[in-house]
Amino acid sequence: MAGILDGVDRRTQLAGHNRLELLLFKLGTRQRYGINVFKVQEVIQCPNLTQIPRSNSVICGIAHLRGKTIPVMDLSMAIGARPMTRGGVDAGYVIITEYNRSVQGFLVSAVDRIVNMDWGQMKPPPKGTDKESYLTAVTQLDNELVEIIDVEKVMKEVIGASEQISDGVIDDTSANAGQHVLVVDDSSVARNQVKRVLDALKVECTLAKDGQDALETLERWIAEGKSLPEFLSMVISDVEMPRMDGYTLTTNIRKDPRMKDLHVILHTSLSGVFNQAMVEKVGANKFLAKYMPDELAALVQHRLIEHRQLLRITAE
Repeated sequence: MAGILDGVDRRTQLAGHNRLELLLFKLGTRQRYGINVFKVQEVIQCPNLTQIPRSNSVICGIAHLRGKTIPVMDLSMAIGARPMTRGGVDAGYVIITEYNRSVQGFLVSAVDRIVNMDWGQMKPPPKGTDKESYLTAVTQLDNELVEIIDVEKVMKEVIGASEQISDGVIDDTSANAGQHVLVVDDSSVARNQVKRVLDALKVECTLAKDGQDALETLERWIAEGKSLPEFLSMVISDVEMPRMDGYTLTTNIRKDPRMKDLHVILHTSLSGVFNQAMVEKVGANKFLAKYMPDELAALVQHRLIEHRQLLRITAE
């Protein structure tokens, strides 16, 4: 697969224009899946894996790559499908990814190609999809359905993550009454993680499933007569979402004089210097890599204090 990820610098230009590139792959059947190229570090033929005693059954083993020890997961098994056979492991590929501040590999049976798409072509899972489904989005390509897996859900179930805020992080919450936050994320797991932090801070929130849903919610509040800078303490938004990504949502907020002063935090499993550059490009206030509840709670608390002070100054 050498060369399949060449030209990443060129691909970064897609961000902010509601576009992405998907790396297409398969999991032992004809069904095609996709993963955002920005999550992918490299694609390799599956190396020899070292087994880990008493590890989660989804973890095939660990790979040693350039001085790093990387867990490799059977992605098919992780989403409740048929596990890869031993022959499939030997013949398969590993997609090395970076999610939520960690590097891991996903074992797949075949890697297809990279396609350039508009986030508007990415649709939420069909209505009626089981709530336990691992789908976060779908799209059509070559008259076939391509499925996007909710990797954050997979990661939480296989690796786990701290969900609790440490003692001493949260200050007095009595002053948070009346504050409101808009949370935007296509992953139900991620939405609920943020909501739990806000609940601990005793802050009310509204949940939106993607950027388009969030923008429509903001416009509805305006139509109802709400002054968004006063009503809304902040927007906490994912970046990768069907229909409208977080970069484009932020750009639309900044272009609208009724919304332009909203405080926007981009909270995403994408990480690295690239994201900090994009924060500045689209005009977001902060970038926070997922998912550290202590860091999120501290950042939200700081903004809540700032918002109260702004409201006090305005009232005077």
